[in-house]
Formats: sequence, C-alpha cells, structure tokens
Amino acid sequence: MNITEFLTDLQAQQDEATARAGELRGQIEHLTAVLAETEARLMDLATTRKVIVELTPTRDGDEAGPSESTTAYQAIVNAFNQHPDQAFRVRELHELLGMPTDDPCMNVTRSRLGRLTRQGFLTQPGRGRYQKRT
Repeated sequence: MNITEFLTDLQAQQDEATARAGELRGQIEHLTAVLAETEARLMDLATTRKVIVELTPTRDGDEAGPSESTTAYQAIVNAFNQHPDQAFRVRELHELLGMPTDDPCMNVTRSRLGRLTRQGFLTQPGRGRYQKRT
C-alpha cells in the first residue's frame, strides 16, 4: 500500500468516525430531552401525591377507597399539571372539569385552591386566578 492509498483509507476512516460521532451526539440530545421530560413528569406525580396525602383527612379503618374530597383534589391538581402555564379562574376550572358552576360548589373549590396555594403547589398571578407554581 502506497502513501496515497494509506492517506485515502485514513481519511475514509476519519469521515466514518466523524459521522458516527454526529449520530451519537444526536442520540444523546434526544435522550437528554426525553429524560428531562420524564423527570418533570416524575416531579409532577410526586408533588400531586404529596399534596393529595397532605390534604386528605385520614380515618381509621378507611378502606372504602378515595373520598369525594380526595378525587376532587386529584382532578384539580391534574388539571393544573396538564395546563401548567395557564391561569384559571374558579369558574373556568369548573367548566374544564365538568363540575357544577353554582356558588356553593365554586366556594368549596376556592377553599381547595387556597389550600393548594398555601401548600406551595399553586400561585396566584392575579386576584381570583390560580396557576401551577413552576
């Protein structure tokens, strides 16, 4: 093998290694993005669980399943997790969740939202508006 053939072969190997390195960088970027999304989802789930556990009253011997209060909190927290950048008024939240929009029901939700705000899960970007804390 003469020097020209050797250099040509060496250049081909370098080009192949450069292409492979580019492919691997692309895979790393993709996996890094997927990992970040998955970790964010894990944080949302852990926060949701923590909030629900903290806000749910415990009763001895209660094995009948989640209370109505627990499922309402779950629905509210899930709505904010699904729309983390959106601020909701109570009526908008009720409409999104298919809940009644009469004043007594909305007052209960206001109390729940206040509790979620005090727990640090939500923030109030304006009067009567609630948004997931980021």
